[in-house]
Amino acid sequence: CIEKMATANAVVIFSRSSCCLCHAVKRLFSGMGVSPTVHELDQHPKGKHLYRALSSLFTASASAAVPVVFIGGNLVGGIDAVLASHINGTLVPLLRQAGALWL
Repeated sequence: CIEKMATANAVVIFSRSSCCLCHAVKRLFSGMGVSPTVHELDQHPKGKHLYRALSSLFTASASAAVPVVFIGGNLVGGIDAVLASHINGTLVPLLRQAGALWL
């Protein structure tokens, strides 16, 4: 189910509507001109099931908290991984390769 949802759009974010870090990552993509598909787990009928499935994708040492970002169907990670990718210059090429950004 997660894989199908994660590949439905170039950028997919699993989020919670009240999460400030989720809001920040959504604003980052919006500011770049990217329109991600956002699944708000607290408003989704299968949100708890999806959260458990997302948690299983992470190792014990990695954060399983939302937001969880997929680009081009591949797991990028949480806000820390997205921001690190943005800072080191790998986010834009990743978005271009996925067809989410046309700059």
